[in-house]
Amino acid sequence: MRILSDISQERDTMSVVTSLTGVLERITSLRIAQIRNQVLASQQFFAALWQIYSQIRVGKLFHLGHGRGVKVIKKELLILITSEGGLSGDIDRRLINQALQYYRPAKHDIVVVGSRAAAQLSELRVAFVKSFKMPVKETHINVAPLVELVQRYDSAMVFYQAYASLSSLSVKQIQLNAAVAEMGKNVKPGDDLITEASYIFEPSTFAVIDHLERSMLQIALSQVVLDSKLTQYASRFTAMHEAHDRAEESLSDLNFLFARAQRHLKDERLKEVINGLRKSGL
Repeated sequence: MRILSDISQERDTMSVVTSLTGVLERITSLRIAQIRNQVLASQQFFAALWQIYSQIRVGKLFHLGHGRGVKVIKKELLILITSEGGLSGDIDRRLINQALQYYRPAKHDIVVVGSRAAAQLSELRVAFVKSFKMPVKETHINVAPLVELVQRYDSAMVFYQAYASLSSLSVKQIQLNAAVAEMGKNVKPGDDLITEASYIFEPSTFAVIDHLERSMLQIALSQVVLDSKLTQYASRFTAMHEAHDRAEESLSDLNFLFARAQRHLKDERLKEVINGLRKSGL
């Protein structure tokens, strides 16, 4: 029979683990809800910009805000968005594998967001032009440096972690030009008519269009970053939930062992008392 004090100490430790994993599970759940609200707000802002843009743009293509007459690199930029730390499961590795199946050095340059991608590509000796850290906060995400890099290239492909539910996490790849245009298809036309006949665009209509494209590009990139963070929090939630369940099971087992050890100790003491009474002739 294990010593009662050892079981008691182990039970106290497991009780702390159970409480800690439960708290982390609730915090992660709260973060998931906050990111969902942030994505909804950015979608509403995108819709407002698209209503203006769709009425004043020239042509049907989304140009990433390149600006007219600006020379761009005739390559496709691959943007790989992974986590910054652990508890992300194998989804980062799956994302890297999928991106490398698509990657051709002569046709593509790579930029990474998240230290996991940078570390794995360095191990594989795959070059990338720049790396960014995954934003710590979910609000006021600054993707301007990434947008400036995107605008140097003819097109951009994003590989990111997509969230559907806590049990459904996947790797997605989207062509950024087409993705922004696809987002715009779901926006209802605005009520006001915005044309050069009724408005003056300074410094020019093309400059306003480029500015709107850059703004919507920032929103689109912010959303995929948020989606990746949502997936990472979902992975952490799953890990914490499983750890909490295991801790509760272990605590239940330890409580049973503690009760049995207590009962065994009481029985032993009772036997000692009875034996002592017998020896004394009482």
